[in-house]
Amino acid sequence: MALRVLNVLCLLLLVLVFAMPFGWMLSTSLKTLPETMIFPPAWIPKQPVWENYAEAWKTGPFLKYFMNSFIVAIGILICQALTIIPAAYAFARYKFAGSNLLFGVVMVTLMIPAQLIFLPVYLELSALKLLNTHLGLILPFASSAFGIFLLRQGFMQVPEELIEAARLDQASEWKIIVRLMVPLVKPVLVTFALFSFIAHWNDYFWPLVMTTNETARTLPLGIAKIREVEGVATWNVLMAGNLILVAPILVAFFFSQRHIIRAFVYSGVK
Repeated sequence: MALRVLNVLCLLLLVLVFAMPFGWMLSTSLKTLPETMIFPPAWIPKQPVWENYAEAWKTGPFLKYFMNSFIVAIGILICQALTIIPAAYAFARYKFAGSNLLFGVVMVTLMIPAQLIFLPVYLELSALKLLNTHLGLILPFASSAFGIFLLRQGFMQVPEELIEAARLDQASEWKIIVRLMVPLVKPVLVTFALFSFIAHWNDYFWPLVMTTNETARTLPLGIAKIREVEGVATWNVLMAGNLILVAPILVAFFFSQRHIIRAFVYSGVK
């Protein structure tokens, strides 16, 4: 009984640690500017100021930023699905000369920071006239070494007998991938999709490098403009903008958490 109580207390502590920043962000976004400056700070605003969200939205073309972020994040997801699924299946189920070496090369790319390769990528996209375009923000991330690794591990856990049975039924390799393998590793695929969506929805560096005007700029760059327009002291408006930024991520996590839990449970059982 004591151990169970200790476990519950530890879980509550973890929840508090992770939830506190979001609670503070929400609290600050509903305060007046003077309330954000008082010390000691108050968690609950005296009078919620919902106008902070409207003010943050009006600092720039936020609808355009929002749509750009959505197009880029979903476009990257689609491209990654088209590349990592067949690649992971090939690495998991085919043994060919140099397969281990090629997989090692894929894994090595995980250790290369984006800041190291952004210049050649920038020059290449500039030569292709893809700067300030959605395609220019999508193509550098059209595949994912982490995604290939994650799906390969999932595909390797599928019994070989199932694949052999499908081949005996004259199923093509593409049909095996689409109708058999992908549904079996759906929790893993959804987990990767969430990680990818969060990473590229929040990405600040690449859109900053690859865009010079408002044509394809994304929401994180729009949030950064609040400080330029309103001044560095307007933390209430800035936090309102950050909540606008994080809201789609929370929605995506809410709808995918069941699959994430299943992915970890499935991996643990296997």
